[in-house]
Amino acid sequence: MNELFSFLVRHSKWFVFTFFVVISCMLLFKDDPYRQHVYITSAGRLASTAYKGANNVTSYFNLHEINDDLNRRNAQLQAENAMLKEIIDGYEEQRFTDTLVLDPDVRHFDFITAHVINNSIAHPYNYLTINKGSDDGVKPELGVIDRNGVVGIVSNVGPSSARVISLLNPHFRLSCKIKRSEYFGSLVWNGQSPTEASLEELPRHTIFEVGDTIVTSGYSAVFPAGLPVGVVMDDDTDKNQNFFTLRIRLLADFTTLSNVQVVVNNQADELNALRAGEENDSKKNPFGT
Repeated sequence: MNELFSFLVRHSKWFVFTFFVVISCMLLFKDDPYRQHVYITSAGRLASTAYKGANNVTSYFNLHEINDDLNRRNAQLQAENAMLKEIIDGYEEQRFTDTLVLDPDVRHFDFITAHVINNSIAHPYNYLTINKGSDDGVKPELGVIDRNGVVGIVSNVGPSSARVISLLNPHFRLSCKIKRSEYFGSLVWNGQSPTEASLEELPRHTIFEVGDTIVTSGYSAVFPAGLPVGVVMDDDTDKNQNFFTLRIRLLADFTTLSNVQVVVNNQADELNALRAGEENDSKKNPFGT
């Protein structure tokens, strides 16, 4: 109690000054409409500025939650888009058959959202790490994409994280095609710039133009067909060779990777079983007779 009394005595001048300032303001604005208007306007502006500042601070701390929600929505849209493409392809095939080859009630692909927690782009063989693992449904040999294009493929999985072979790794080869002409080849990183790769093994009669979009071919159980990968820069081929090699500008920006999606093929086990059966049959009867 003595400390409180001492505090009031020490700062009594400020309390008296504040009291008289408040009384003066009340007398100043009480009977003058113009001054009242100025006061109300100024107070409103000050309050508005304070509210905006508080809202900006609150919005900043909510960005992570908003970003996660956007990623979940994007993953849902990716799954729906892949499903719609398959339905359209199924109806195209139905024009030549009596039955629809695709069950529209079965979703072929699902997408798991994840964040990149480690990434390399300057090594000869680059990898990245994501914050989702086996507890979240991630398995080896699942594809990884971001909002711009293909990123890589899962190699090793732990309970809560996974290692991904980056597209910037010569060990990762991706079956791609030129969207406009349907000619396909194998995309591999050239080991130089993190923004470029090479599309190899294209037939000599391939038709292409600079600026053509390169997409996934869909010839594997990892990625859906039609996912964007890059854009043709120019022809990097000796004219005496039998195959084209094209320089490709990658659409995924590996220098700023943050949010990615893991591609889950719900029919991968069935496709792999069929391929294993085909390989066994070819070994038993290598001449196909």
